[in-house]
Amino acid sequence: MPDTRTIHNSARFALTIERLCRHLIEEHGDFADSCLIGIQTGGVQLAERLHRRLIELGVTKLPYGKLDITFYRDDFRTKAGPLTAHPTEIDFLVEDKRVVLVDDVLFSGRTVLSAMTALNHFGRASAVELLVMVDRRFRRTLPVQANYRGLVVDTLTDEYVDVQWAETHGTDQIILTGS
Repeated sequence: MPDTRTIHNSARFALTIERLCRHLIEEHGDFADSCLIGIQTGGVQLAERLHRRLIELGVTKLPYGKLDITFYRDDFRTKAGPLTAHPTEIDFLVEDKRVVLVDDVLFSGRTVLSAMTALNHFGRASAVELLVMVDRRFRRTLPVQANYRGLVVDTLTDEYVDVQWAETHGTDQIILTGS
């Protein structure tokens, strides 16, 4: 039976979302030359939550999109079968914009590399920044670093971090599962 514990409860989760939004506003001002893009699927849930809260905080013009990276991954075909693709919904060019790429967990960096490759099809960004809810530092296999982090978690190789959302799991929380 795996050891499971909550490392971020609903109250702390809400505070983290708020802090990330305030940090984005501090760095991007009115977001005139910025856009927010969530990586399918976990990053989209976080990006939607951030986008909604930024609008509540008065950010009126913030292009928002969803990026599928399935066919850009190096593990598209696995023993378990092919991965499931999700729709990419980006109805704007990222040309000369500061792109905030959003994902739920940063682990090896391979997802981010795939996302940056896929992003090139939408224009050349002036900058790409990474926002993650959980940064599992010390587990990187590629030189990728988040600009904005909700939570930094030091984990063992056989541990798993699961970001759970009220919309899909009934409550906002982050779970750490060990072997």
